[in-house]
Amino acid sequence: MTVVLALLLGVAALTAHTLVNAGRWLRRPTDRPAPVTEPVAVLLPLRDEAGRVAPCLRALLAQRGVPALRVVVLDDGSTDGTAEVVRAVAGDDPRVTLLDGVAPPPGWLGKPHACWQLAARADPTATVLVFVDADVVLAPDAVAAAVTELRAARVTLLSPYPRILVATAADRLVQPLLQWLWLTFLPLRAMEHSPRPSLAAAGGQFLVVDRAGYDAAGGHAAVADRILEDIELARAVKRAGGRIALADGSRLAACRMYEDWPQLRDGYTKSLWATFGHPGAAGAVVTLLLLLYTAPPLLAVGALAAGTPAVAAAALVAYLLGVAGRVVSARATRGRWWPDALAHPVSVVVLGWLTLRSYHLRKRRRLSWRGRPVT
Repeated sequence: MTVVLALLLGVAALTAHTLVNAGRWLRRPTDRPAPVTEPVAVLLPLRDEAGRVAPCLRALLAQRGVPALRVVVLDDGSTDGTAEVVRAVAGDDPRVTLLDGVAPPPGWLGKPHACWQLAARADPTATVLVFVDADVVLAPDAVAAAVTELRAARVTLLSPYPRILVATAADRLVQPLLQWLWLTFLPLRAMEHSPRPSLAAAGGQFLVVDRAGYDAAGGHAAVADRILEDIELARAVKRAGGRIALADGSRLAACRMYEDWPQLRDGYTKSLWATFGHPGAAGAVVTLLLLLYTAPPLLAVGALAAGTPAVAAAALVAYLLGVAGRVVSARATRGRWWPDALAHPVSVVVLGWLTLRSYHLRKRRRLSWRGRPVT
């Protein structure tokens, strides 16, 4: 009974933290911003995105409230006709510049190098840089709202996390963990005010950064070899004396990150090792998650079979509190929660397996993404 009560208290504390983060500390940019008068450059890196760049680019060209907006697109060695799709959508729109990227030099990974090239070629008068991925579709006022929040919060870098769209069973098991993890374990207010680079988070799908602060941090050159270039850029901003903030961008942007299970599996596998760092730390975190969120329903069934209803009831409450944390994070970020949250213990098991796979393939130097090795 003592172990079960300890698990119950641990889950209760974390769910309470999720509730506080989601209800009090999570920034929510207005979806009706005033016009932005400063020049803004939206930067779109592409590699083999012919199948999904059109909705993204159309949404960028439909932005309102930013008269001095320019869109810079970089075709990073695509072989599927991505550049042709960009030309067809953009037409002769003078706001759009299409660049041909060059292969990353030694010491650079593909995504940071593409972003670095974009920033270097952006209009020098632009005071704000907005990085957007091809799988993101912005609402018409998204850029204006994000820039307004960047200035209102007085931060150097703002990460408005998009609404994550789910379609498959694998999506529904894994993708909601992104928002749940940082709402549950990351102290948002402390992250904003602490100068510690280790206390940082960001999502590269939609990232808004002050141009001067970006340059002071070294830009993407400072994170050239980092697979999690978004989080590392946030840390670089902190090291340079800047401030960062996360925001709920679910009313501003939507994102379908992966089309199927192999893409999702490989996408997480390529980066989870970098999320946790040392394998020992990863093992400790995964073990804790399994104990807190997967053990309670198993203990409830076992205790019921053993004829100890009090233990079974406590374990059931611990399970339901874990489910409640998922519900809170989903509702806070406009995600799907019913009936997906009930499978939260299974989601944690899948996350643990993906983490193990990530370290396993990295040790054997078999990690790759978009046809390029990840080391």
